Amino acid sequence: MKRYLLLVFLGFLFSPVAHSLSAPEELVVAFLPGQISLNPLNAFSATEAQVYTALYEGLVSYDPATLDPVPGSAASWEVSSDGRTYTFRIREEARFSNGDSVTAMDFRNSWLKFLHPDTKAEYSFLYDVIAGAKEYRTGKNPDPNSVQIRVLSEKRLQVVLEYPSSHFLKILCHHSFVPIHPSLLEEKDWNTLPRIPGNGPYQIVEIKPDTWILKKNPYYWEASKVSIETIRFLFVQDPLSVTRKFNDYEIHWVTGGMSIDKVLYRDTVIVNPMFATYYFFFSTRESPWKDARVRRALALLIPWEKVRTREIQFLPAKTLVPPLPRYPKPETLETTNREEAFALLEEAGFPRGKGLPTVVFRIPEGDENRTVAALFAAAWKEALDLDSRIHTYPYPEYLTILKEGGYTLGTVSWIGDFADPLTFLQMWTAHSNLNDAGFADEEFDSLIEKSFQQSGQERYKTLSAAESILLKKAVVLPIGHSPAINLIDLQFVEGWYPNPLDIHPFKYLKFTPFKPLPGVIQRKDVHPFLTQGF
Repeated sequence: MKRYLLLVFLGFLFSPVAHSLSAPEELVVAFLPGQISLNPLNAFSATEAQVYTALYEGLVSYDPATLDPVPGSAASWEVSSDGRTYTFRIREEARFSNGDSVTAMDFRNSWLKFLHPDTKAEYSFLYDVIAGAKEYRTGKNPDPNSVQIRVLSEKRLQVVLEYPSSHFLKILCHHSFVPIHPSLLEEKDWNTLPRIPGNGPYQIVEIKPDTWILKKNPYYWEASKVSIETIRFLFVQDPLSVTRKFNDYEIHWVTGGMSIDKVLYRDTVIVNPMFATYYFFFSTRESPWKDARVRRALALLIPWEKVRTREIQFLPAKTLVPPLPRYPKPETLETTNREEAFALLEEAGFPRGKGLPTVVFRIPEGDENRTVAALFAAAWKEALDLDSRIHTYPYPEYLTILKEGGYTLGTVSWIGDFADPLTFLQMWTAHSNLNDAGFADEEFDSLIEKSFQQSGQERYKTLSAAESILLKKAVVLPIGHSPAINLIDLQFVEGWYPNPLDIHPFKYLKFTPFKPLPGVIQRKDVHPFLTQGF
């Protein structure tokens, strides 16, 4: 029987069908549909972060395996002895996809555009590490020259920090620090433009509602090392169809929305711990939910032993920041305590919950979200006779709906933007554009600012104390730490490495050369994708 199968396989290998199915000419990647902005100014989703690794590049970029900062548009940099001043030398050969040179002024103008209060860029708070940036983006100082981003020459950019910050280069990997072509700085809707010059390894040549086609950028400074000529992005909300096409080698990488039980080759399911947390949060903009006593009381009535289980989350979580070496555990809220809950409600003027308004949940569609919300609602109904309304929304619309207000609790799965606790904490500061909860706490903000002046274990202790405030005051209710799940055959795609941010820069991806089995004659026009599984 085995001999027969081998003969059948060899017959297929040398057949006209196999001849027509030669090595892939393009990399096909499947994403879940979502609102994807081509403008980095207002991008905030994980899908956008991945797509941008093809289209844009900052002064530094991610090492594909370690996520450490490596030279990008900047060939090198110098740091002053006090650790506050960074001087970057931008590559002479750095260019946009239309051939225009990338200059220090492009970076300065782009960064100031990110910071301008009218832009309302979601990630503008990341710039607060730069001297003068916070005052400018919050409108306290309208003078752009007060921000310490200096052009020394066409290819030399100098940045002065508020305090020495050991994590600065990690932050610069984020897509909020890429240069925007001068012709695009005042454009409002990039998705309607015929061409969008970027400085990344690829450029977009065609956009349809469910398909994007990218070609290699010939002007990219390291174009000779970009192996794959064409990338096709598919945006599909059909797990069965996506998985079938992956099994049939029509899709090479699936980033989400797959049917794991239908995958034919189990070693193509790549699961790894991710720097991510799934949590619910209270909107603190209106009474009575702005009162920490009310929020904490409701949190103390939740049956956490039922919520934080493997049936609901693969990795149940009690903290917002995922486990990190040497990061101290913050004070958490882990158990039900009716006595304390009733005392807090009495103190806040709502004895046994009397007078509390109906709790309004806004959650994305999905069984997991509905299960957690239902557990919360049932616990509050039983303990306080408190009513709840649970509203669900399609995910592509959900993140926009969160910003509209008018709800009590929402939920988010947050993936860290760089491997540091700050990426989970700074977004909760009072002037952050990502602070959908509207949370404002002077002690919390002062701890975050204090951490900018620290390093090492001292800094971690300060950030842990800030996280304790979010958890004790029940602004954030952690549910689980999410794993990254991808479908990709690493035998035949090189340069893709599991990592905690689930970011995989496209410039490093390549198809592996065909490696024939011993005793099998190599056909140069047949790719190993055709032979897997035999």
